[in-house]
Amino acid sequence: MHEKHTNLCLSADVTTVDMLLKLADQVGPHICMLKTHVDILEDFTTAAVAQLVELSQKHNFVIFEDRKFSDIGSTVKQQYAGGLYKIADWSEVTTAHSIPGPGIVQALQAVGSPKDRACVLLAEMSSKGNLTNASYSVATVNMAREYSDFVIGFISQSKLTSDPTLLHMTPGVKNTDKGDNLGQQYVNAADAVTLRGADIIIVGRGITQAADPVAAANEYKNLGYESYENLRTQQKSDE
Repeated sequence: MHEKHTNLCLSADVTTVDMLLKLADQVGPHICMLKTHVDILEDFTTAAVAQLVELSQKHNFVIFEDRKFSDIGSTVKQQYAGGLYKIADWSEVTTAHSIPGPGIVQALQAVGSPKDRACVLLAEMSSKGNLTNASYSVATVNMAREYSDFVIGFISQSKLTSDPTLLHMTPGVKNTDKGDNLGQQYVNAADAVTLRGADIIIVGRGITQAADPVAAANEYKNLGYESYENLRTQQKSDE
């Protein structure tokens, strides 16, 4: 983030490898993370993720597979390490629901820690009518603290803890719309940081569907990081 002056994560929800790699190369200079949903790629290959890893090294961004693991530990361990995608081999960060209990983190950690991987827990969601509530979010924060050597933060819509070692990553960021017809609820980049406490803003369609994705990414990068720096300055002056 600080090296590149960006707190922008691109949600690259595209359906072909060519589209994914093109976006990663074009937008890579403006992002700190690139979030994938590898299971929507119609032409996935291990060679493709090897190319993505090369681009992440070229442009200095973190690969983040938004798998949202949610099963019992034994199953999740196999899903993470093996199967078609072998996520732990190439994704530096992945997501998990806390609803199965601590066993899910233990399973992911058993696979991921030896590979220097990390996990983000879903504490809150951006979709209308989702079932995460305050007690669920508190329990998720407590789980993150218990496994702080592997869990690096949350998917969230608000500031859940003042612990500086845990990142708040806010999805559903888009400057031009309030939502879509499938329950997504958007927040603009400045408000995500200033009002909701996001350390990292996650932007998908605001970039991927823009007429000029590179220009859009640059705009979100500047808005997000300027808001982040202004908030840090204000917090320091309040101390």
